[in-house]
Amino acid sequence: MTPASFEPTLDYIVVKVPRFAFEKFPAADATLTTTMKSVGEAMALGRNYSQALQKALRSLERRGSSFHWGELPGSKTELLEIIKVPTDGRIVSVQQALRAGATADEVFESTKIDPWFIDQIVLINEVAATIADARHLDGDIIRHGKDHGFSDAQIAQLRGISEAEVRAMRHSLGLRPVYKTVDTCAGEFPAETPYYYSTYEQENEVSPSDRKKVVILGSGPNRIGQGVEFDYSCVHASFALSDAGYETIMINCNPETVSTDYDTSDRLYFEPLTLEDVLEVIHAEKQSGELVGVIVQLGGQTALGLAKGLKAAGVPILGTTPEAIDLAEERGYFSKILDDAKLLAPANGTAITLAEAEVIAARIGYPVLVRPSYVLGGRGMEIVYDQESLVDYFDRIKDQGIVGEGFPLLVDRFLDDAIEIDIDALYDGEQLYVGGVMEHIEEAGIHSGDSSCTLPPVTMSATQISRVREATLAIAKGVGVRGLLNVQFALASDVLYVLEANPRASRTVPFVSKALGITLAKAASRVMVGESIAELIAQGALPAKDGTYIPAGSSIAVKEAVLPFKRFATKDGRFVDSLLGPEMRSTGEVMGMDVDFPKAFAKSQAAAGSALPKSGSVFVSVADRDKPHLVLPVRRLQQLGYKVLATSGTAAILARHGIDVQVVRKHSEPSVNGEPSIVDLITDGLVDVVVNTPSGSHARKDGYEIRAATTAADKAIFTTIAQLSAAIGSFESVIAEPFEVRSLQQHAEDRRVALAN
Repeated sequence: MTPASFEPTLDYIVVKVPRFAFEKFPAADATLTTTMKSVGEAMALGRNYSQALQKALRSLERRGSSFHWGELPGSKTELLEIIKVPTDGRIVSVQQALRAGATADEVFESTKIDPWFIDQIVLINEVAATIADARHLDGDIIRHGKDHGFSDAQIAQLRGISEAEVRAMRHSLGLRPVYKTVDTCAGEFPAETPYYYSTYEQENEVSPSDRKKVVILGSGPNRIGQGVEFDYSCVHASFALSDAGYETIMINCNPETVSTDYDTSDRLYFEPLTLEDVLEVIHAEKQSGELVGVIVQLGGQTALGLAKGLKAAGVPILGTTPEAIDLAEERGYFSKILDDAKLLAPANGTAITLAEAEVIAARIGYPVLVRPSYVLGGRGMEIVYDQESLVDYFDRIKDQGIVGEGFPLLVDRFLDDAIEIDIDALYDGEQLYVGGVMEHIEEAGIHSGDSSCTLPPVTMSATQISRVREATLAIAKGVGVRGLLNVQFALASDVLYVLEANPRASRTVPFVSKALGITLAKAASRVMVGESIAELIAQGALPAKDGTYIPAGSSIAVKEAVLPFKRFATKDGRFVDSLLGPEMRSTGEVMGMDVDFPKAFAKSQAAAGSALPKSGSVFVSVADRDKPHLVLPVRRLQQLGYKVLATSGTAAILARHGIDVQVVRKHSEPSVNGEPSIVDLITDGLVDVVVNTPSGSHARKDGYEIRAATTAADKAIFTTIAQLSAAIGSFESVIAEPFEVRSLQQHAEDRRVALAN
């Protein structure tokens, strides 16, 4: 390895750009402060600052994140006013202000950004003007743009032609990037830290190789807690393929992740995950040895989105084909697969416009679940209860680019009171291998990334698990999966519905693998290069019995989301609403594991920072539909010694069932003689647990204040009755005895022994 006494040869510039997700929290103040609000970052390297900056900005995968030269978004005066406030998009607004005629000094007065950085953006605008004004687009002009980090797409915009035309012209002129090593040894001896970055020079430092190569596309900038999970799959694939004799090449742009460690793969390219940049890396690798293919299934939607373009360019895609991916993503195709397999889906339709969505919603009946296609983390997903709300939804997403031609909105009948089920599985064309069947603790309507999940399921029968397995096999066959598959089901009144199928690694693969000791990602990578599941079982790479086998005495694993609500506040300083929904908001997750569900759930809550108290007061205020289901869990909490508080409506129901309850004033009710409201009590630390499921506009307003106050006070909060019911046994466990601690290896050994008996 490289001795610590050496320092790198600094013939490059590194730029890191944070990735934000304020769209997940529309009420939050997007002003940047001393509180960290980013959910990830991208990093890029170049020979100069302008080159590295532009590469880093296009690594963010957000519309409008790169410098652009279209219609100005405002006047000089307006833009100088906008950039006074530090926001996630300010750097682009600075570039636009300079385009609009602002001087570097004026920008400095508005932003107090160091003048050197402002001057660099001035330089980028000057290069853009040179490209736009040139009589002909020739090799010198293109190279000049590339020296300053311009993408083919940016050059195309400046010239009024297509990106494909720029790329074809560039290739015809022999203009391709070379790749430089980040030299950690100052040239004293060969570096064993093979980081590569692109630049437009002469000498290429990619060494020839006689080993078969597999390229793995990473997950890009970490988004809402998912970059790490997909990163896990990429890393395990690299390890498994390396052990199988392949040379592994990783392409990624996130410095936070393990896939970008120097010893994870044989070579790492720190490059934007765009079609242009990935194609150039693949070209360089083809020049230096035999390329088996590219894996796009493990990097989430980022990598999956490149599959079509890569295949069109003649790049072999390993595992599930882009055409098969479309079968799962495109609603019409997928519906036929379900029909052929005699599987049910909630009544549904697809729409591009508001008018089309209104017709579908009227046909299938409200409430409906609306979800854009080809997105990650439930982006833009909502439950819509009436036509007015549907109009409002379209108004809010109109500038986000998530619904349009080729990207239809999926409109589904929303299933109330359903249990959601997730399954991660492998399919090699003949055999299905189930990693695990996860049961959501929350009822349907809360994104799987935010819902607590249990593995193995604790309420499903063996017959139900078998039905889920058979349905997954039918979908895998119908889609044509070769590798990993994630399917989400809903079980309502014992009817099994298929919600969606993702022919890629899901974000739950690490959870399943750790909970059951099944290395899904490693096995999947070998399936993608042509090995069968039967061969992997014979080699001991997979246990003989898959995750549908639940031996007696199996440990229970509970996954809980870690939610960032305390990082996001409104402009007036209040925390945003902690109510969960179909769009994922978590920034990570924890796992609790023990011999039974109550203990595992209690561990998961403690790990997530919402430990259940051993005593104290519980406040309950729930929607009318939830009141009949509230009595038993609240009665048990009172028996355990907890004091019960409730607003008048909920208190009346509880009192009729013989539960001693103290009535507290609603936040929206006027105070009598200075009586504190429930929000006041929470703020003063007099409430230890909050149960709140709101409905109706007034109740929602109260609910918002209650949940915001609970978040600020760091107290446990339950927003669904299903979650509260699941937690009851955990309160008993917390009171009864301290946790016992066992290693993951011990749990895995117990499962192995149990399966063998």
